[in-house]
Amino acid sequence: MIGTPVIILCILGAIIQGIFIMVEHKEKYVPAVCLKGTASIVFVIIGIIAFQVASNTSFAKLVLIGLIFGALGDILLNLRFVFEKAGQKIFLIGIAAFLTGHILYLAALIPQCESLLLCIIIGALIAAAILAYIFKTMEVKKAFKIFGIFYLGAVIIMTSIAIGNLIAAPAVATWLYAIGAVLFTVSDIVLIFNTFSGTTKFALRITNLSLYYIGQLLIATSLFFI
Repeated sequence: MIGTPVIILCILGAIIQGIFIMVEHKEKYVPAVCLKGTASIVFVIIGIIAFQVASNTSFAKLVLIGLIFGALGDILLNLRFVFEKAGQKIFLIGIAAFLTGHILYLAALIPQCESLLLCIIIGALIAAAILAYIFKTMEVKKAFKIFGIFYLGAVIIMTSIAIGNLIAAPAVATWLYAIGAVLFTVSDIVLIFNTFSGTTKFALRITNLSLYYIGQLLIATSLFFI
């Protein structure tokens, strides 16, 4: 069960995330990295607290490590603005960190899935359709295409399995996790369109960062109920 300290942590993390968005928009990239890292540490702390009380420790451990890689990805994606000359490399390493996190999320979800093949097929078809549209309508470098195929594929398949687990066994944990996964996926799609469409919009940046952070908080808090 989620206690008052965890609720306070969620609120504090959301406030720090909001401040980060505004600071980043003002192009104050060094303090923005510090704020983003602090906000990310909050959902990692929540994951650590939840791990201590989780009944399914193998599931919780994988998700917790995934949260840690998510926090690392957060920091790296924002460091690309601090070190502009190495920006592309840092961005790709950050995406690799997120991909590692999603693989860990998948490793946690797969043993719980009763219709694994169906969920994978549905997720793969959705990912293929979205990627085909992105590659057709946007200028994307080869390196980003390769990472995009693996990354977005993993994210959407992870979300498909999370939804499949929710349908098979509706519960607080599966609801929180599935909603968090959906928000995470939507935030990544928004990020891709805002990054590669040619016109970066602050409103989409707010949407991307807000949905992502809420998604990570929901995934972390779901561990209290497993």
